[in-house]
Amino acid sequence: MNISVVIPLLNESDSLTELHDWIANVMQSNHFSYEILFIDDGSTDGSWETITSLSNKNPNVKGIRFLKNFGKSQALHAGFEKAKGEVVITMDADLQDNPDEIPELYNMIVKEGYDLVSGWKKKRFDSVISKNLPSKLFNWAARKTSGVKLHDFNCGLKSYNNKVVKNIDVNGEMHRYIPVLAKNAGFTKIGEKVVQHQARKYGETKFGMERFINGFLDLITIWFLSRFGKRPMHLFGALGVIMFAIGFGFALYLGIDKLFLNPTGRLITQRPQFYISLATMIIGTQFFVAGFLGEIILRSKQDKKRYLVKDELNL
Repeated sequence: MNISVVIPLLNESDSLTELHDWIANVMQSNHFSYEILFIDDGSTDGSWETITSLSNKNPNVKGIRFLKNFGKSQALHAGFEKAKGEVVITMDADLQDNPDEIPELYNMIVKEGYDLVSGWKKKRFDSVISKNLPSKLFNWAARKTSGVKLHDFNCGLKSYNNKVVKNIDVNGEMHRYIPVLAKNAGFTKIGEKVVQHQARKYGETKFGMERFINGFLDLITIWFLSRFGKRPMHLFGALGVIMFAIGFGFALYLGIDKLFLNPTGRLITQRPQFYISLATMIIGTQFFVAGFLGEIILRSKQDKKRYLVKDELNL
């Protein structure tokens, strides 16, 4: 199979038929063998009924329905697990991503050898204040922190070599950082393509301003996990050594001063250096304990199912 199109969605029943017809037309005109995987992330508007109807008409349409809303990352993870195509294309269900981009995205993976190609919505039709400016700031911070030189990390339109999606773990709200996850997994040939962005035709956006706050917090998380996720003691142990050394230095100074330099001076407990010494040594010990606990948790953790599937179609 040439292409798997993975489409996570939440309450997008109005756009699904039009999107399906558009994708199917692109696939047929380019003679691609394909499947369309709709991942219904707990919709309440009849989206699953629409997917069922499309599946009855087109055997290439497949569906996964979550028991409730588990989030876009979990929907993508479920789609990646089932995808069979040589190239996996992801796009949003709101018709803001253009299916006509699919052939070139496919060729960049197959013919040019990219592991991952991310879309770049250079010209956007979103609100400048609530989306465009925060998005630019977010993408700048992501580039500086991750070292992945992309202009638009959060673009839903991406293409992947099948090996990439089978070897990365998309969880929490890490769908924004799939290129970073791919890089950390060893897939370093990451490209970018300017894609057409279209104004939303139906419904409303499911993401508010809080997604940028969550995005920055996730960026800190992925920075930490990429560097210390497999060796937390390296971070917490180093911080513990620094803090404990500061505390011990103050304690040593206080001891020498009281015993040899100024024996008749103030009591040690009346001097601020004593409390600095005490606090930093305690904090240093706590950092050590945090590092040990992190190592224990890392070695004893078990994978837990992050979503529950209610129904599947053609899978």
